Order: sequence, then C-alpha cells, then structure tokens
Amino acid sequence: MIKVIAGGKKNTSWYKEAIDDYGKRLDKRYWLDWHFMDEEKMLKMLESWPFSSDHFVICCDERGKNISSEDYSFLLNETLANGKEVVILIGGAYGFNARIREKADFVWSFSKLVLPHAIARVLVSEQTYRAMQIAMNGPYHHA
Repeated sequence: MIKVIAGGKKNTSWYKEAIDDYGKRLDKRYWLDWHFMDEEKMLKMLESWPFSSDHFVICCDERGKNISSEDYSFLLNETLANGKEVVILIGGAYGFNARIREKADFVWSFSKLVLPHAIARVLVSEQTYRAMQIAMNGPYHHA
C-alpha cells in the first residue's frame, strides 16, 4: 500500500473519477490510500511529522528531480521490496517549503511546469498504475 497525503481543495469531482478509475486497476501492493487535507493543516502536520525510517517519503514539487516512468517503477518496487511504506506528498496551491522538501527521501518533479494539485493527483494515480504494469510486464506501458 502507498499512502498519499494531498493538500488543497476538494471542490472538483473530475479528478476523483480519474483516481478512482486507476485505483480499481491497482494490485493490492500498489493500492493508493488517499488522505485529503486542507493545505494549511497539512503543512502544519508535516512540520512536526517524524518522517520515520520505516517510510520512504516522496514529495511532489516542481523543484525536484524529473524521472522516467521506468525510474518511478524501479523506485517504488525497490522501496516496497525493502519493506518500507511509501508516502507520497502532494501540495496545495503553494507547494512545500524547503524544510519539508529536505526531510523527504525523494523530491519528484513531473515537469518544470507548475501544475494544479488536482492534475498532480491524477498523475500520481496514472504513473503508479503504469509503474505496476512495468513491474509486471503488463500491456499498458509501451516503451
């Protein structure tokens, strides 16, 4: 299971349909456990969150590293194989401060574009499904 903590507003339903659709296709190991929070509350919680060594924290931020789908698949599978829980952080409108990015194990940039948090949620869902397909040599990913 992969825990996703997502900040920002929940007032649009189109992205929820997309993440639910990908969620139905995910194997139990890759299942996304979504936690939606008000951005301010999430940032406060992350400031004092212990960032345990049992977790591998991925912070989604445009200032991070841009990786391929294959690299994301490898990162997820390597982390899960090592018995760590993957925690993915998706910020709201203002993203994350430097302190939170520094505490994360990996800072992931989808592109140099700044994206709305709803689109970032869909990207995490789709790329996690793709990562699973890559790991299982499924038909979804065409390299």
